[in-house]
Amino acid sequence: MDRRGWLGLVIAGGLTLAGRSTQAQPSALRSLTVLEFELVDDQNNPLTKAAQVVRLRNATAQLQRELAEQGLYRIIDPAPSQALQARLREQQEFLYRCDDCAAQVGKLMNVDLVMATWVQKVSELILNLNVQILDVKTEQVVFTKSVDMRGNDDVSWGRAVHYLVRDMAEKRARNPRYGQ
Repeated sequence: MDRRGWLGLVIAGGLTLAGRSTQAQPSALRSLTVLEFELVDDQNNPLTKAAQVVRLRNATAQLQRELAEQGLYRIIDPAPSQALQARLREQQEFLYRCDDCAAQVGKLMNVDLVMATWVQKVSELILNLNVQILDVKTEQVVFTKSVDMRGNDDVSWGRAVHYLVRDMAEKRARNPRYGQ
């Protein structure tokens, strides 16, 4: 093999190794716990209340699942923090508005990041799905994102969560620090 052949192999090998090193390995992922979606609803329509409770729960599960499937974070089940979250909700209506609630949950769960989630219902047609990530160690918000959705039904909620995660994954592919 001539010199150019060896050089080509070395470059190809280096690119292969570089490609492998940039892929996030599960142990290298930052740990994240996702708080349950909360609903900010000034409408307080009793006809949609039961369906929205189900949508909030489904959106939380979908968000956790898709974040894990995309390999964006190592998702930690927030179940051990349910009692703390309930106490905090007695003091503060919404956890996402509380200055240190996410940090308290994060410290209890021993995770790197906590994602507070909420949906603001402007009307039955206009809703906003919001997420905010807090770095537990620094107690600083490191990421905020909002997705508008049209229609208060299962399809629009599912699409909004899917778009949010897909957009995060695409941006993380271009910038490994995105959402960190």
